This record gives sequence, structure tokens and C-alpha cells, in this order.
Amino acid sequence: MTAPVLAVRGIVKDFAGVRALDGVDLTVAPGEVHAICGENGAGKSTLMKVVSGVHPPGSWEGRIELDGEEVAFRNVRASERRGVVIIHQELALVPHLSLAENIFLGNEHARRGIVDWGRTMRHAAELLRRVGLPEQPQTRVADIGVGKQQLVEIAKALSKEVRLLILDEPTAALNDEDSAHLLGLISGLRDQGIACIVISHKLQEIRRIADTVTILRDGRSVETLTVRTAPDAPARIEEDRIIRGMVGRDLDHRFPEHVAYEGEDAGRTALEISGWTVRHPIDHQRTVVDDVSLTVRHGEIVGVAGLMGAGRTELAMSVFGRSYGIHDGGTVAVDGRVVSTRTVPEAVAHGIAYVTEDRKTYGLNLIDTVHRNISLTSLPAMARHGVVDEHEERGLAERYRRSMRIKTSSVLEPVERLSGGNQQKVVLSKWINTGPEVLILDEPTRGIDIGAKAEIYAVVRDLAAQGKAVLFISSELPELLGMCDRIYTMAAGRLTGEVAREDATQEVLMRHMTQDRN
Repeated sequence: MTAPVLAVRGIVKDFAGVRALDGVDLTVAPGEVHAICGENGAGKSTLMKVVSGVHPPGSWEGRIELDGEEVAFRNVRASERRGVVIIHQELALVPHLSLAENIFLGNEHARRGIVDWGRTMRHAAELLRRVGLPEQPQTRVADIGVGKQQLVEIAKALSKEVRLLILDEPTAALNDEDSAHLLGLISGLRDQGIACIVISHKLQEIRRIADTVTILRDGRSVETLTVRTAPDAPARIEEDRIIRGMVGRDLDHRFPEHVAYEGEDAGRTALEISGWTVRHPIDHQRTVVDDVSLTVRHGEIVGVAGLMGAGRTELAMSVFGRSYGIHDGGTVAVDGRVVSTRTVPEAVAHGIAYVTEDRKTYGLNLIDTVHRNISLTSLPAMARHGVVDEHEERGLAERYRRSMRIKTSSVLEPVERLSGGNQQKVVLSKWINTGPEVLILDEPTRGIDIGAKAEIYAVVRDLAAQGKAVLFISSELPELLGMCDRIYTMAAGRLTGEVAREDATQEVLMRHMTQDRN
């Protein structure tokens, strides 16, 4: 019987007294695509960092075997020398270097300290062809998209004669086309005998690509399921079965029950955007938002659907303090009154809040604490003679920690230590604290697990029940269908349709998303 390429036995890992891994077991066969699922904070990424040497021996307990031989990698270079390569969710590429330079960075083709550029370019071109990337080796990483950058990372792994490739949320930031290409490449690697471990929250992708799935919950491996018996066989495991293992219970309703708002201002327009036009911040001749008009009523959740590049985020950011592009026309009205949103403080003063799609870059100060991130939008209200009342600041954060169910040992903990779902709850708390009448949510559940998604859906539904107007931007059509009262579609910066809840299906939305104009 062939030995597994990887066997993990009873791995235990603690962080400052908090047990992140508690006796995890995992076995990966040669040429297998093995998915790892679990809620944020379940220990998925921590386990892979133990396997790949990010966390060195002595910082964890247990046993790791590679091809039946016990190993304990002191660092990442040691694991890569044995063919174990990890690609993190945050890509490790140098933007201003070429593809070839990135592929061989730290592993250069050199003799006596001098790089052999001819050999480097030839080998890089071969690897780029192998991953299906039609770019020249001299191209800078900064000049290609995120989907292509993922392929460069895989080419980099192949240059190290990878035997076990670990991918952490590889499609989290990719559009459907790039995701499909990447998943096809993973299937091709399996056919070449390369084992792959894929960490993902996208259960449809797991059912499509994985042979086996191991589910982690609260730092423990709770079960391993066979997804398919052969690479070309249909998936045997349903999404609901995986979800039950992840959260420890059935999720009978992934989306909260739809309840119509019946307040005094029900049916009254809270937000009206009229003729909104925005040009690209660098290429001033290019229009990225083209004459967009839409409305959101009090107590209503209105979706915005569109493919990558449709202009959804550009619309949201330009409305909120003109944070993107060059405004070229159009007005914003709140409760029937045209208001100025030229700056973020103006937008906030008029009752508009925006939760960005990129929480790590624009939504949070990762090195600061939970309580300071939550209080950022209301510091003047908590200041006395220019000094912030820290007792009041902590009390505010504690209230949100309880009401939003933010999992953290203390509100004094740096937000970078929280899982993605809990970081997103901190961002939501920060903006809910401003008391907005209009809340613009841009990909509010991106990169978070199914349990945290359900909690955020409940928060959004509760805000609508309070009469707030919610503009909900998402790339996940089932999410829009499950949450929204109406859905607008966009393509190439223009609105192409408006679909009522009762008429909306994925097919109808996709048809509107792929046409030119309403």
C-alpha cells in the first residue's frame, strides 16, 4: 500500500494560552485534492503553517510524516526543499519585479553569484505555459491582475519541484473566469501526481474539485468525508452535509426570514442616486460609472449584482466621500434632500456609511485594538477637551462585542489576531455606531465562513427591520437572492436591469449582468 504523502497526527498548537489546534489528524494521499473546511478560527491556516514550517518545531506538539518519514521543518525553506509549498491568501509577490524574477526569487539560476538570465527567462516561459498564463517573463507583477498573480505563485511552486501544494483561499479575490481556470489547473496538477490541499469557504468549488474533505471545528478535526471516488466521478457529498460538520448543527435557513418593514417612513425613499457618472482616476477619458440612477427605501435591502469590472465598487466608493475616481456628474439625495458627499465626513454627517470590500486595507487598522477600531468613527463624541474617555471607549466596544458576538478574548486584543469573520463584525460595528440611515455594504461576507455569514445576514436583516436603507453589493448571486427585496444589475459601468424579489433567479440576473444596457 502506498504511503500517504502527508500524515498529521495529534497536532496541538497554543497562542498565548489560547488553544488553536487540539489534536488534529489529517492524511493526504499522493495525487489527491484534499479540501480543508471550517469556520473562521477553526485552525485551518494555523495547521498549514505548522505543516509548512511557518511555525517551527517546539512551538507545537504532535507528529508530521512525509512519505512515511517523520519530519519537523524548521522554516519554510526547509519544507520547500522537500517539495512542500504553501501559497498564502495574501500573495507573496514583489509587484515591481518581473514574473521571472518573482518565480525564482530566492531560488535563482546563478553561477558564482551571477544570475543566468537566459536560462531564467527560458525556464520561466516554460512554467508560465504550464500554468496557462500567456504573459511574457519580463512582465511586471504590478501589470497583471490578481487571478494571473495566483498563477504566478503556482508557477513559482512548480519551479521548486512541488509534491504537496497548499493553497489558502486561492479563489477568494478572483472572478468566476479566473476561478474556473485556477480550479482546472489544480485538476491538472492532480493528474500529474501532485497532491493539493485547498482551504476554501466556497463549498460549490470544494464539491467541484476535491476528492476528500476534512472538517475542522474549534481546533479539532471532526471528520473526513469522501467527496468523490474518482477524479471524474460526480460529487457524493452535498453542501448541507459539509455545513453541518462545520457548525455542528443543521442550518435550516441560511438567510433570515424576510419581514416587511412597517414603520412610519416605510416606502419612503431614503437614498436616491441620480445620473451618477465617474471617470477613472488615472485614465481620465475612461468612464467607469456611467449615468447610474437608483433608489433604496427605508427598511429595504437592495442588491447590486455584476461581474468583475462592472463598476459596483467604483459606484459605492465614489458616492461615499468621492473616495474613488473623478466625479463627472450626478446627485445624491437622502430622504428627498440633495446632499453633498464630497468628503467622507460629509457623507457620514448625512447618514451614509460604507463597509468596504477590502477590510484589511481600508476597513481596519490591523495593528490597533478591537476597541479603538470600533470607536474610530465616534471619537469626537467621546472626547473631553480633546482627550478620549477610554473608559467610555471600552464600554462601547464591549457592547458591540456582545451584541455582534465578536469572538475575542478582550476588546484590547489587536484586531489582526481575529478571524476574518470577526474582523468583519468589527468593521460593521464601527459603521453601525455612526447611526446611519443608509448603509452601503460592499461584499460584506467575502472570505468568511458559513456560520459568520449567517450572523452577518441576521445583523443586516435587523438593520432593515429598524428602517435602515441597505445597498448590498455582492458577487454571490445566491446571497443576493436570499437577502434582497430588489436587485439592480450592472455591466461596464452602467445599470442594465432592475429585478423584483419575486422575479429574481440566477439565470435572470446573469442575463442582465452580461448585456450592454438596460
